[in-house]
Amino acid sequence: MASLKITRADGTSTVHPVTPAIEYAFEQQFRKGFHKAFREDEKQEHVYWLAWECLRRSGAPDVKPFGLPFLETLSEVEVVADDSPNG
Repeated sequence: MASLKITRADGTSTVHPVTPAIEYAFEQQFRKGFHKAFREDEKQEHVYWLAWECLRRSGAPDVKPFGLPFLETLSEVEVVADDSPNG
């Protein structure tokens, strides 16, 4: 399972796993299979939406609605690959 390292504009960083519930929410939002979307579309919007969903579900304070107001709170979002041979 991959994770996201989310760095906010204030310099704080957190790492969040992309759980099955988050993958499902992604598929409901974008009406496309999770893996297919990343293989075929390769949109940063998808990565940023996942970051938003991870932060929102984690209970992080002051998570703005998804869009430019939220994106302006970010400094960087990195996909952290799972090192597990079964992942």
